[in-house]
Amino acid sequence: MAELARATALPRKVDEVLAGVTEAVTEMIPGVDTCGVLLIGKGGKFESLFGTSDLVYKLDALQEQCGEGPCIEAAIDELIVRTDDFTTEQRWPKYSRAVVKLGVRSGLSFKLYTSATTAGALNLFGLQPHAFDAEAELTGSVLAAHAAAAIIASRHGEQLESAVTTRDTIGQAKGMIMERFNVDAVRAFEMLRELSQTTNTRLVDIAQRVIETRGP
Repeated sequence: MAELARATALPRKVDEVLAGVTEAVTEMIPGVDTCGVLLIGKGGKFESLFGTSDLVYKLDALQEQCGEGPCIEAAIDELIVRTDDFTTEQRWPKYSRAVVKLGVRSGLSFKLYTSATTAGALNLFGLQPHAFDAEAELTGSVLAAHAAAAIIASRHGEQLESAVTTRDTIGQAKGMIMERFNVDAVRAFEMLRELSQTTNTRLVDIAQRVIETRGP
């Protein structure tokens, strides 16, 4: 666990971290036959990632087809969702019947994060019933926390990069207006804002137009 923590603390791409987490799950938690990450985007779009076998992609596809399942519930509602035996699972009857046909009997899902546009879960499956216990939940929770931290850091980085780009675009447009109309920085920004409000257009889009046309 300490080795994993040190590895994920290093500057790495989020894909590398998540792939490492799913691999660690199969090594560290007894009873795991396959695992992966499921992201549910805006509009209910499913994205199955970093599966340790083809089986996990089939299981995620079944959840999308059935519109129910433990991974969906963990991603959107619950922190941890555990199924000891899909043959007797009543919460998702359609999905449970389908996965039993694939030989899957146990499931354990952990919420990664939920935002306004995306939800995610780390999902573990076993071919034997009662494959997971309280210790598996504890270990999985720590691994899920590492995965969640990587995703959140990645999203934060994207937002920060976007904010910097927006600031630079507005600053460049403001400078051009100052030079063209011989006004100070405050008045230049007011001109941009007034045009944004008048045309009901985002300020950064107005700034981009100023740059492209060399004038407001």
